[in-house]
Amino acid sequence: MIEKLRLTVVLLLACVGQAWAQTPQATESKVTSVAALDLARYAGEWFEVAAFPMFFQRNCVGDTTANYALALDGSIKVTNRCRTQDGMDEASGHATVVEGSANSRLKVSFFWPFKADYWVIGLDADYRWALVGNPNRKYLWLLSRTPQLPQPLLEVALASAKAQGYDLSQLRYTPQEAAMVAK
Repeated sequence: MIEKLRLTVVLLLACVGQAWAQTPQATESKVTSVAALDLARYAGEWFEVAAFPMFFQRNCVGDTTANYALALDGSIKVTNRCRTQDGMDEASGHATVVEGSANSRLKVSFFWPFKADYWVIGLDADYRWALVGNPNRKYLWLLSRTPQLPQPLLEVALASAKAQGYDLSQLRYTPQEAAMVAK
């Protein structure tokens, strides 16, 4: 009886292991960050072109921006803003560089003690656009130095995200109406 039970458990584990090995998450390659990030060039204002819907952005209806400022202690001050139905919403946090990542992987915190992975996984050579994600592909932001990203650059950025295994069917584009009016 014990042998039968052992055999059943072994077979069950083998089946579960085989099913897990065939899931897309297990067969996809790992997400990688860019080779290096020049934080001084990265600092400043970025417009959100598109992103995966996020709970903490649930009230945002458009005009979403992120501003990164280098602090004297080596950390990065992060200020995210967006337009809501009732006006503007803002969240401030800070980021620190993950050691050994050549600045391309950060840990960001808006609410102590929680820190989230913030990896720059795609970057235009001239810092016109950046893709930010995390290792489990649950987060993705396409950022641009301008409110609208020209179509050829948009296509390159999206291809970069797709090559990293991101499901672009989740991507939602961000209206940048106030930024367009201000220009």
